[in-house]
Amino acid sequence: MDAQENPLSDAAALPDLEPAARRIAALLGQVDDSRLDSPTPCPDYAVRDLLGHLTGLATAFRDAARKDLGASTAVSPDATLPVLDDDWCEVLPRRLEEVAAAWRSPDAWTGLTRAGGVELPGEVAGAVALNELVVHGWDLARSTGQPYAAGEAELRSCEALLAPAEDGPNGSPEDGSDGSPDDGSDDDSLFGPPVPVPGDAPLLDRVIALAGRRPDWQPGS
Repeated sequence: MDAQENPLSDAAALPDLEPAARRIAALLGQVDDSRLDSPTPCPDYAVRDLLGHLTGLATAFRDAARKDLGASTAVSPDATLPVLDDDWCEVLPRRLEEVAAAWRSPDAWTGLTRAGGVELPGEVAGAVALNELVVHGWDLARSTGQPYAAGEAELRSCEALLAPAEDGPNGSPEDGSDGSPDDGSDDDSLFGPPVPVPGDAPLLDRVIALAGRRPDWQPGS
């Protein structure tokens, strides 16, 4: 396929990670030290762990987009519990800006790259990165009592990535060889088995349920 036939050659057609990244950055203003030990929809993760995970994934997927395949892209997310550094208030917003900017390059979506120690096509890595930002953005909002909304294009991308293989548009195999989260981009403590929801549930609720969360989750529930 030449460049004229490749839809990824048109920058306007590329998924945009910036809205999801900006939403997370906006949520951070309401996260103070008193909230860091609050529970999240991710089992075994407090808010501080979720923030540490967000910092790590933003760094890893920034480097994956740049094809800078070093230590940040080599480590599985379940290798250790995330550590939140004292300067996270400055570092995390910057990393979110960087990951969004890195995936604005058409080159990021082509060829092979690596994330979480897994080699995968650039277009799959970009979709996984967007899904991480959208779902974990919802996690953070719900954990800290803030509203959350996402655009339809973002949610459709997440739905396609998270949907069971038999329901997927390409009949992808269930072994994760298509680069889905089962391929090592996340672990079961963060993206568990889908939760049943009504077929007419809002799209955001359906995506969150596919990511193994109860859409009605609240702290203490």
